[in-house]
Amino acid sequence: MAEQFPNRQWGSRTNAVSRLANKFAATKPGSWFIRKITPLDRALLERTDAKYTVLGPIGAPVILLTTIGRKSGQPRTQPLLYVHDGDVLYVIGSNFGQERHPAWTANLLATPAATVAIAGQRLPVQATPVEADAKDAIFARFVEITGAYAAYKDRTTRELRIFALHRA
Repeated sequence: MAEQFPNRQWGSRTNAVSRLANKFAATKPGSWFIRKITPLDRALLERTDAKYTVLGPIGAPVILLTTIGRKSGQPRTQPLLYVHDGDVLYVIGSNFGQERHPAWTANLLATPAATVAIAGQRLPVQATPVEADAKDAIFARFVEITGAYAAYKDRTTRELRIFALHRA
């Protein structure tokens, strides 16, 4: 049996602040705001190995995913929400519903070896794209975390890329 990923969720997704934040994140201004604070969030997440996020204790499960840039060959780090499934973490390339896939998804397609920072640990992972027949069930789990994902999917015509991350 594969080793389980640590699971740490800071706060609760059911408190009033979390519910308000999730509604705001689903709006275009909310998506814009989150994109703008991402560099600050990335810095805090890096300093704490993904224990704490600028978003605060709203119950958002966040990791730092470090990929290798497909063009630059340099490490590229992105904070992402994830779905925890024991020995698998799922990440989704929603890009807030923008028309283009986020660069980190192309990086994983080119080089599936990556690193995640989660719950104060840094772990090597191997990424595989989720097959089409499993995507709907996994996407529904992202929507359970925050309904903003449904809004992101509605904003774009592209197929959202979902990856399974396994310990390497």
